[in-house]
Amino acid sequence: MTDLVARLEAIVRADPNLMTVLEGVRAEGLSDWLIFSGAVYQSVWNHLTGRPAGHGIKDFDVGYFDPDYSWDAEDAVIRRVAARFDEPLRSRVEVRNQRRVSEWFPAKFGQPWPPVGATAEALSRFVAPAFAVGVRLEPDDRLTVEAPFGLGDMFAMVLRPNPTRPLAADWDRVVDKLVARWPELKVERER
Repeated sequence: MTDLVARLEAIVRADPNLMTVLEGVRAEGLSDWLIFSGAVYQSVWNHLTGRPAGHGIKDFDVGYFDPDYSWDAEDAVIRRVAARFDEPLRSRVEVRNQRRVSEWFPAKFGQPWPPVGATAEALSRFVAPAFAVGVRLEPDDRLTVEAPFGLGDMFAMVLRPNPTRPLAADWDRVVDKLVARWPELKVERER
């Protein structure tokens, strides 16, 4: 996995928008934060397929962890982080307190989401192992990588359901949208 971590770091550092977001979020000093999901795995897929940085990436998901999971506390963080960026990045950076996700996830997605105790713990619940990768830019400019399922699926461009959770209700829709942008993906629709 060490080689894949080095490859991921090089890809992340070569994406100017992703680096701008990492630097801006780092400056806010959020607790236990990561940028994860599409901003990470889609950056890798773009690199692997020779597409330009940013192709198909609609947002930058930022997760952090704060035991104060009130809406007011999260909203204050969302506004503070947004103020770090100019448009068009400002409207593409989506910040969520991972402790608070359990409050709204069941109603929105119809599946349970018990509270987590850390941001990286949430990654293990993502719908596909390839999606479950997060990065953080440390104060000394090191890049921390969190990947509970490893980086193999992401670099192999394999989409398969997370084996530790129920199949996401919108799995087929998510997969179809991604395959339209990256037809090179190898999809395993069954467990």
